[in-house]
Formats: sequence, C-alpha cells, structure tokens
Amino acid sequence: MTRKFLIAALIATAATALPVFTTPAVAATESGTIVDGAVASADHTTLVAAVKAAGLVDTLNSAGPFTVFAPTNAAFAKLPAGTVDTLLKPENKATLTKVLTYHVVAGKVLAADVLALITAGGGSAKITTVSGGTLTASLMGGKVTLTDEKGGMAHVIAADIMQKNGVIHVTDAVSLPN
Repeated sequence: MTRKFLIAALIATAATALPVFTTPAVAATESGTIVDGAVASADHTTLVAAVKAAGLVDTLNSAGPFTVFAPTNAAFAKLPAGTVDTLLKPENKATLTKVLTYHVVAGKVLAADVLALITAGGGSAKITTVSGGTLTASLMGGKVTLTDEKGGMAHVIAADIMQKNGVIHVTDAVSLPN
C-alpha cells in the first residue's frame, strides 16, 4: 500500500468515525487533560471508574504527554460477564493497572504517526505500551486495528481527540496483555 492510500484511508476513517465524545469533551480539547476528556464522555464511564479504581487519575492528569487508546463502555461490555466487576475490586488493583496501562503509550502519537509506522513496518507496527507490553497496529477495512498479545483486536473508531497532555484514540474493544 502506498502512503497516499494510507493517508486517504485515515481521512476516510476520521470522516466516518462515530462522534463519541459529547460537547463538553470537545470544549475541553487542548485545555483539559486526558482524564477530563474521558470524564466528559458518556461513552467512557466504565473507563473512568477503572482509572479511579487503579489510582491512575493523577498520572493521567500529569503533564505527559500520553496517547490513550480508550475503550468505550460497549467495549468493556464485550468482556466475559463479571470481568469488569472483578477487576474493580481492591484486591485486583495490580491486574487492573496492568490492563489500563496496556492502553497507554508514552508520548503524543497521532493517527498520522501510527499510519507512518504501519507503512514503515510493511503493513504492521509494534507499539510499546506503558505497561511494557506490545500492541500491533495494522489496517483492516480502512481502519487502524490494534491486535493485543492474546490475539484480540480493537478498531480505532475515533482518532486524534487532542487534550493538553496528549491524545485520545477511541477503540471498540478492550486490549488485553499477557
């Protein structure tokens, strides 16, 4: 695939992406943090509860920059019954933290950067997460797809939601580390 095609695919994906964040999140853009953006989204209440339970609010409110692949409530609902409730228990904080930090990349990685990495990698790119795990990015059906270490796939359904300390890319599945 040529770079021109990949950029066109990104533009098409961005143009057809579902509007996930509500008006308050859009207003917080560039002046709010990643946590502020998630809190303002009605589609990310499960993620916000998990971030709070893991004690990651201060980290994700810090200067960063961070890139967060943010699963929606519907993404968390796809997990086996009881999984979220189990992860939110205090005794599972370490596991929850590992799952959440598997969705975070150090630095500000925009959609165009991900596409450039995919192109440079001949169709896929390994992305190292803050947890130390790896997500593999590729294109499927014109959308950036993240394959986790267990073989699960998450599609980016909204990209480049800018915050003052980084960027959020919304995903339709929860990525799971080994």
